Amino acid sequence: MDSPALLLLALISVALITQVRCIKTVRGLYGETVLVPCNEGAASPEDLIFIKWKYEKDDGTAGDLLIKHAHREEATVQATDGYASRVSMANNASLLISRGQLEDQRIFTCMVVSGANLLEYPVNVLVYKKPSLPQIKDKAKQLENGKLTTVGTCVVEDANPAANVSWSKNGLPLVADGKTVLISPSVKVDPATGLSTSTSSLQYTATKADKGAKFTCVSSHPLGHHQESVPETFTIHYPTETLNLQVQAKGPVKEGDNVTLRCLADGNPPPRSYNFYIKGQKVTVTEADTFTLAGVTRHSAGEYKCSLVDDEKMEASENLFVSYLDLSLSPSGKVLRTVGETLDVKMEKNASGDAKVTWTKDNSKLAKAPTFGQLTYADAGFYVCEVSVAGIKHSQSFHLAVEGTPVIKSLTKQRSDDGKHKVLTCEAEGAPQPSVLWSVNGTHEETNYAYGKVTHKITVVPRANLTVTCVVTNKLGEDVKAINVSSLIKDEPQEKAPHSDSEDQAVLIVGIVVGLIVAAAVVGFVYWIYMKKSRQGSWKTGEKEAGTSEESKKLEENNHKAEV
Repeated sequence: MDSPALLLLALISVALITQVRCIKTVRGLYGETVLVPCNEGAASPEDLIFIKWKYEKDDGTAGDLLIKHAHREEATVQATDGYASRVSMANNASLLISRGQLEDQRIFTCMVVSGANLLEYPVNVLVYKKPSLPQIKDKAKQLENGKLTTVGTCVVEDANPAANVSWSKNGLPLVADGKTVLISPSVKVDPATGLSTSTSSLQYTATKADKGAKFTCVSSHPLGHHQESVPETFTIHYPTETLNLQVQAKGPVKEGDNVTLRCLADGNPPPRSYNFYIKGQKVTVTEADTFTLAGVTRHSAGEYKCSLVDDEKMEASENLFVSYLDLSLSPSGKVLRTVGETLDVKMEKNASGDAKVTWTKDNSKLAKAPTFGQLTYADAGFYVCEVSVAGIKHSQSFHLAVEGTPVIKSLTKQRSDDGKHKVLTCEAEGAPQPSVLWSVNGTHEETNYAYGKVTHKITVVPRANLTVTCVVTNKLGEDVKAINVSSLIKDEPQEKAPHSDSEDQAVLIVGIVVGLIVAAAVVGFVYWIYMKKSRQGSWKTGEKEAGTSEESKKLEENNHKAEV
């Protein structure tokens, strides 16, 4: 071989070696069309003869795929294996492989032959597949406090390349430390599809603080997809460290209530049996955490305890406070007294705390407890004493009735505004309610009775001077009072305005004086006749007229008074 030919062969060999060293890599997606560019999509030379695609077989030999001549529009498929139905060429000479598979991960070479050169462009093809969602399988039923337990196995299937799997708790990564956290990853390849399944087993030492914690596994892949499993929460078993005794009741506990004692343990699962200490006596309950005190009294107050059956040193205690109230009132019920008497009211209470005391009389609140000196009719009424303390309210009462003989306090008269009537008013006190009678009939009557005081009014038209009597009566007695009432007919021609009571009183006084003078004159005259007869008798018997001078003086004094 001549020297020029050897030089050309050497140059071609160097060029081919250089191209092999600069192999490009492209990624395709599993199940989709894989595009393999020729010379990175550069334009073909003007003196192009043909472009041919070939691939490297599993045994390292070359296999033809398809060829496209410059003077033809369509490429010719040369492959005789499975690629025959899956390859085609794009307008820019790129190789198109449909339904990408893992067996397509190999080197494909684009050969460009022109009038002046022969160039090859090898391309390494990788086929990626997105993994399935991660799932936690073979999950633990519960985790034990302080014990290394397998939480579960995270499985991520059908990926290429294989997915990386990690674990997290409450969103924070879990890192294997060889003691409390152990993570065992593995990868298996499906011989039929070539796809990889990644698994990761997590062993974890739980604590009480992990109660309610959420465990997840996360897969990462070169395609950039990070996927999380459904969070899993596990029951954490841990022993009881403390007890708490609760007193359960509706509101403050008072005598007669039912009280439930409940012993609470912070372990999980909680104990199924407890000891309750009731006034020093141990009572064991099973399959329950409560004990009920029925109908508690003030003597039920005090300290109560509960403990674990298998560890009585672990206990809890609570004090029970029971509210109580005793109330006595003297007098009580119906109380009858006479006006002017005294009445002592005594209220005694015994309460578990500061008690609130209120008094009412006839449903009206009193500022303080009632005290009575000499009873009056106004003291009569219905008295209620109410005492309350911590959810308890007691009340007692007495009904005080004050009785007395009627007493007329005033008897008055007043001429009406039109001057045609006179209104007589009789005011009296007494209980039970007195009845009021008048010695004359009235045209109108009005009665009012309250707190032992009765007021009775009548309207009269006197046609002559009258003495009118008011009589008040009840079962205890009566009282009478009279008043003089002048005639309206006599006063009518002279009266231009209503007369007052003072005018009637003046007329009454004049009448009384005149009557006394006439009475004195009559008495004096009768006495004079008597003395005269007595003298005549003494003369006849010859008796001395002893005392005649004194009697004469008395007679003269009486006559003098009558004249006045």
